[in-house]
Amino acid sequence: MPSGLLRFDVGTIRCTVLSDGYFSNPAQSFFPEAAANEIPQEQIVSPYTCLLVQTGTRVVLVDTGAGAASRTSGAMIPRLALEGVHPRDVNIVILTHAHPDHVGGALDTVGRPTFPNACYCIAELEYEFWTGVRAGASAPRDTLAALRPKLDLIEGEAEIAPGVRVIPAAGHTPGHLAVAVSSGADSLLNLGDAATHPLHLRHPEWRNGFDIDPDRALVTRRRLLDMAAAQNMRVMAFHFPFPSVGRIEAREPDGWEWMPGWPSATGD
Repeated sequence: MPSGLLRFDVGTIRCTVLSDGYFSNPAQSFFPEAAANEIPQEQIVSPYTCLLVQTGTRVVLVDTGAGAASRTSGAMIPRLALEGVHPRDVNIVILTHAHPDHVGGALDTVGRPTFPNACYCIAELEYEFWTGVRAGASAPRDTLAALRPKLDLIEGEAEIAPGVRVIPAAGHTPGHLAVAVSSGADSLLNLGDAATHPLHLRHPEWRNGFDIDPDRALVTRRRLLDMAAAQNMRVMAFHFPFPSVGRIEAREPDGWEWMPGWPSATGD
């Protein structure tokens, strides 16, 4: 099994991006309003990349991957093992939102929390949406119901662990969260699904076909990218080509260039 991980430090905080496989989608589902000649291929291979954050006092996992939802997914436990992390070692799981590719690994094969000692954090708005009547019957509803005794419902921006805070980033889903990791002069902004392909940086006005509220998602994307640029933050996005982390640079007349990778990062 390829390791599918990359380690890097944000100040004194050790971070590792962990691959949980991928899925292939028609390009038009990512860019429904783009002209065919503006899209590089007919199919987009979309990675599932989670983030492990070890602060020294807390072990935090951002998103859990797709679990058994895809033929290529379900490898989070062996990926964590490569970092010496057992499921019982994880203190906090942050769910950026409740789409199945982000919460699919939250439960084990018999429906119990995969990370038995962890508090699972999700936005209160996200929980209310997926458990309310508007969502109808859904896999997220069942997952959230099983996790309910361990859920910590978050309102607004909040520090979840030392150097780790969640930022409301609605649009992709009603309670979608971004996650910022900061230590000293270094910082990383995990966009979650506020952008799902580097072309959403180059063309921030392009809508994403997976967004529940596309207009709000466009505003959120620009706000997060403006913040990352202003604060010289590196950026991560769950569906960007692995290792899904890099930096951005403003380009004229609009948008940002994506430059993948992390200085001094190591992988197996």
